[in-house]
Amino acid sequence: MANLLIEIGNTALKAAWSDGMTLGKTFRYQGEKTMDFILSLVRKEKPSVMVVSSVSCITDEEKDLLAAECRKLLILDSNHNEVKDRHFLPDYISYDRASSIIAARYLFHNKSCTIIDFGTTLTVDVTDSQGIYKGGNISLGCRTRFKALNRYSRSLPLVNTPGNPALYGHSVQTSMEAGVVSGILFEIEGYIGENAGGVVIFTGGDANYFAKRMKKPIFVICNLVLMGLAIIADEYAK
Repeated sequence: MANLLIEIGNTALKAAWSDGMTLGKTFRYQGEKTMDFILSLVRKEKPSVMVVSSVSCITDEEKDLLAAECRKLLILDSNHNEVKDRHFLPDYISYDRASSIIAARYLFHNKSCTIIDFGTTLTVDVTDSQGIYKGGNISLGCRTRFKALNRYSRSLPLVNTPGNPALYGHSVQTSMEAGVVSGILFEIEGYIGENAGGVVIFTGGDANYFAKRMKKPIFVICNLVLMGLAIIADEYAK
């Protein structure tokens, strides 16, 4: 039987079936009926292990509902820190970040890593060549920055992520486009410079957008979190 990996994030749910480290088709859902969507995935096939990583806590009722649909259920939320403890990661980091670190350790053994996740938030996590977690930071993601400019200023419009922004703008809109995109690029280039010589990994929804604007070699692994969950599921199965 295959394992089912589920990541419930700030804005969307991602899921995939896995066999060991091999991921199958990835599913994405953005809506309020999260449990209904998960149950739809197991309607035809029951997973051996179901791993649910969530930014919000899973209720006891939801846990019972999911447990009935698999042989083993593993909940990863702020009330369950055992997996982070086993992988020598601090309790305060979310499980999406923890999963990315676990996957990076597996993929880039004996190499230091800078993991940058471009999502609702922009997170940066750093490990040394022994895989030891050195720390990480959180700031606003790209779309969140545009929304914040619009929300907290009376005169600035809501601007979409531009296709090809200039370094400097020549209107209100292009100044906002350039300010947000260039600001993020300068930010991540600073982190990369601080950890020169290591592997740089981009993941998350805007990973490809910023990867093509980088001058230095990086790895883009969009399903890094799911890969980490696959490792966790495999460990739990054994």
